[in-house]
Amino acid sequence: MIRSGKVFVAAIVLALASTGVVRADAPGGGTAAFNRGDYNRAARLLLPQAERGNARAQGMVGFMYATGQGLPQAYDAAGYWYRLAAEQGDPTSQYLLGLAYDKGQGVPQDDVAAYKWLNLAAAHAPKKNRENFAKLRNALASKMSRGQIAAGQWHALRWPED
Repeated sequence: MIRSGKVFVAAIVLALASTGVVRADAPGGGTAAFNRGDYNRAARLLLPQAERGNARAQGMVGFMYATGQGLPQAYDAAGYWYRLAAEQGDPTSQYLLGLAYDKGQGVPQDDVAAYKWLNLAAAHAPKKNRENFAKLRNALASKMSRGQIAAGQWHALRWPED
């Protein structure tokens, strides 16, 4: 497993806060509440956006489910929201889904799937996050066989068809 505890949560919060989250969010809206740490308000405001398909809102809702902040802790719900956003190409959600696969939280533990999503996250991330996402992908690769890495790369290359 790549990271745990407070360092893991801090890394996720920094990644979410630094990506310009939901651009159309009005002042005092869900993103602002999320960035202030007012997760109860953020959940009330972001859930409708997530249900309408907003990938950034989906990622933040997934994070709140994963950490139990503003929503009850439920890894399966976190995995659901991460996947919806990741499949739309949201790099932070791809990163979070990769970490979920690495830990087996809300999704089956699967190093190949974790590598695929972390590789996609590193490829699509803004420059300021790219290196950190790549470091986590490489840390995961250090515990994988060459065949597993090749399979993860193959699935990433075939995405989104795969």
